[in-house]
Amino acid sequence: MRHTPGLPPKHPRGLMLIAAFKLLKGLALLAVGIAVHIITRREASEAQEWIDLLRVDPHNHYLHRLLALIPSLDAHTLHELSVGTFTYSALFLTEGVGLFLRKRWAEFLTIISTAGFIPLEVYEIFHHPSFLKVLLLLVNLGVVAYLIFEIRRNPKHG
Repeated sequence: MRHTPGLPPKHPRGLMLIAAFKLLKGLALLAVGIAVHIITRREASEAQEWIDLLRVDPHNHYLHRLLALIPSLDAHTLHELSVGTFTYSALFLTEGVGLFLRKRWAEFLTIISTAGFIPLEVYEIFHHPSFLKVLLLLVNLGVVAYLIFEIRRNPKHG
């Protein structure tokens, strides 16, 4: 991508799309992590306040599934779920911000973290095939291929 002196460098649309998707996933996981943390503490009124604050549809199918699943989990498992959710949220938010800012390290981080899930996705498709899992695998393969292409095409940025 050519850069005209005096003008800010252009951001490739694909890179910005991946950055937006990572930011969206990071924010969604942050909201889930907060919800799990609050529910773990069994403060139903506070959980309802967060649901209202985040403007989550109280009739949302996924919210009800999450709320139904949580009481069957022990405190240790809920704590691990909360920590894992916050960890992945931080990873996705870091990737998204880094990609948006066109940082080379963010491209490498995203390639490594995305490619790291591909063997698990293949395993899941092999044992429990579904259209959504195949679609997710194809998207992740596309993200990895695109970022490798960007790194090779633009070797000296960020």
